[in-house]
Amino acid sequence: MSTRRAQVVGTGLIGGSVGLALRAQGWHVTGQDLDADRAARALELGAVDAVGTDAAAGLTFVAVPVGPAPALVRRALEGGGVVTDVGSVKAPVVAAVDDPQFVGGHPMAGSEALGVDGARADLFDGATWVLTPTSTTDPQAQALVHSVVRSFGAEVVTLDPAAHDRLVATVSHVPHLTAATLMQLAAGRAEEHAALLQLAAGGFRDMTRIAAGDPGIWLDICEDNRDAILDVLDGLLVSLSDMRAVVAEGRRDELRERLRGAQAARRNLPDGVPPAEELAEVRVRIPDQPGELAAATTLASELSVNVYDIEVAHAAGAGMGNLILVVDARRADDLAEALAGRGCAASVHPLA
Repeated sequence: MSTRRAQVVGTGLIGGSVGLALRAQGWHVTGQDLDADRAARALELGAVDAVGTDAAAGLTFVAVPVGPAPALVRRALEGGGVVTDVGSVKAPVVAAVDDPQFVGGHPMAGSEALGVDGARADLFDGATWVLTPTSTTDPQAQALVHSVVRSFGAEVVTLDPAAHDRLVATVSHVPHLTAATLMQLAAGRAEEHAALLQLAAGGFRDMTRIAAGDPGIWLDICEDNRDAILDVLDGLLVSLSDMRAVVAEGRRDELRERLRGAQAARRNLPDGVPPAEELAEVRVRIPDQPGELAAATTLASELSVNVYDIEVAHAAGAGMGNLILVVDARRADDLAEALAGRGCAASVHPLA
């Protein structure tokens, strides 16, 4: 087989980690960056094989802040091949780029380390990577991006772009702002009590770790996802006010139930991929046209069914295609029934 070729636009922490992960899977990676020194550093660290533009690249990751992403995605599409991005706000870039070869993406991974020097090939191992295809997305383009990011060890979730932005406001954007606020509060009080930050134990460090990330990317995020962030902040303020009342009034039983509920929710966060013997294929007949794969995988996400692998097989001249989704065997029937309810013939086959 010929060497698979990819490009990374933006060679910072995420772009550098994408480059390292691609190279670990045997891809030839070309990197480019507005900062020539940063691109040179990525080459020096082995995050890319070359600096510049690769006209033969079949896949491009645009790893820049959400503000400049649409323009750079459009430019990458001019070179041919499939293009995806890594921005944590999806509706604006997806609305700005209506192209079958573009698949919006968001790896929910990061590090307090800054720049390409903090890049790691395993940064995405076990992380959630959201894809936001639309009704015009080419199924083969979506399948390619899905398979590549799965090869990084990521769990792939497919969401509508607007739904993604509402959800990440709760689990990513507001937590970052909360961590930054808590860190600022502690730093201010440390001016009066010099020992305060020395007392910062594991819990405080865990809660505020993300506040050490790059502040620059959050300016565009808070602008582009302002409404969803404000909605979650309003809810957080109400919840904190309620918690304050519980503590102030000494309502021990209610406090215990609140803490137990939070404990149970935290322990039930999804974790890991089942072994092969616990997986099954859901085989679906779908019209051979854009948007069908996006609809099926979005339905899986709505049902909380993780899709671990995808295969799309076209039937020449038939106008129909065969879609294979590898999922947890315990949820395969649920997905097949939901697909059947939408008029798609689906069957379940154990993987092992």
